[in-house]
Amino acid sequence: MNLQERLRKYLIMGSQNCQRDSVAILEEAIAGGITAFQFREKGPNALEGEEKLELGLKLRQLCRKHHVLFIVNDDSVLVEPLEADGIHVGQDDMDVEDLRSTFPNKIIGLSVSSEAEVRNSAIDVVDYLGAGPVFGTSTKVDAKAPVGVEWITSVKAMFPDMPLVGIGGITAQNSRSVLVAGADGVSVISAVTHADDVRSVVEQL
Repeated sequence: MNLQERLRKYLIMGSQNCQRDSVAILEEAIAGGITAFQFREKGPNALEGEEKLELGLKLRQLCRKHHVLFIVNDDSVLVEPLEADGIHVGQDDMDVEDLRSTFPNKIIGLSVSSEAEVRNSAIDVVDYLGAGPVFGTSTKVDAKAPVGVEWITSVKAMFPDMPLVGIGGITAQNSRSVLVAGADGVSVISAVTHADDVRSVVEQL
């Protein structure tokens, strides 16, 4: 399976996004067919220190068992202890060129939400792009204004060979429009973590 295919259904989650056990939610999401998982333990009520590492290890084991890509969000100190497949960063996080020199063999993902960000980013050293927020999102307190599916189309036109994931406000109802616009995959947080039937939602993405 190439990277495009491995990014097709991409769950991003930390305990702060879950109203029940995050390990159980990940198990259900894997049963539904997620292909990638990003451990994002960040923001209000997030775990820290040993607790964060312990949860990360449990989620990592699940992903390894089911051959689901395991990415950590921004926190480069977790990459080695969790034996992550890669790391995803935003514009205000660690520089991707520094990351590439630190982790020459890991998958590196970068979020881009505007042409200015694209111009100022070392796109040539990353493995995939996250474009968004496509729709309005309430998950991130500091989320940028939504850029619409048009931004997906623009990024794909600029980098036709780069694996591309839509991020921000994506649900089972609107995910098709993101894929039609040119994304290789869709990433979701609350659409899955708040779902009554996680498996069914993932199947619909």
